[in-house]
Amino acid sequence: MSTNDANGLLVVISGPSGVGKTTIVHRVKETFNATFSVSATTRPKSESEENGIDYFFISDEAFDQMVKDGEFLEFAEVFGCHRYGTPKLPVLQAMERGEVVLLDIDVQGGIQVFENMPESLRIFIMPPHEDELLTRLRARGRDDEDAIQRRFREAKQEMAKAEGSGAYSAFIINDNLELAVAETIAIIRQQLTGQTTPS
Repeated sequence: MSTNDANGLLVVISGPSGVGKTTIVHRVKETFNATFSVSATTRPKSESEENGIDYFFISDEAFDQMVKDGEFLEFAEVFGCHRYGTPKLPVLQAMERGEVVLLDIDVQGGIQVFENMPESLRIFIMPPHEDELLTRLRARGRDDEDAIQRRFREAKQEMAKAEGSGAYSAFIINDNLELAVAETIAIIRQQLTGQTTPS
């Protein structure tokens, strides 16, 4: 199935923990009536989850076959852990229906999507400065100081990787949440109407 005739758009939104990405993603979903991409995973299904809605629950063998057949837009393999990936076909089908498809993934996944579907729109959410990110991580009250510092180190690495990869179409600084939401929505609208996306 070719993506050349698709009327929809795949939007990747990435950003470090504490940057406000989740709020922006949900506002984008509401604005465009967007579809969240459903990931495939090798982990067991819990009683409250539904196959095909929460995740596609598949075996290790099936996951291996999908990797071999190039059926993922992106996937992550962590030694000793369950694997997760974004199946390509449901995304292409949604785009053919003219839908905006949202993918909330990390930088490594964003780079893979760039390589596999360069016509996608990839947006990275940045904090105004590193000190502010550290403040936000502490304000969430979820972690002890060691965990906060680890997340902070990981966030700095993620931001450096995103900036150096060339994989992201736009970087948005979330200094003011409403402005960041508006800027994200404007960039997606520009892409949908065929205008040039700022780099």
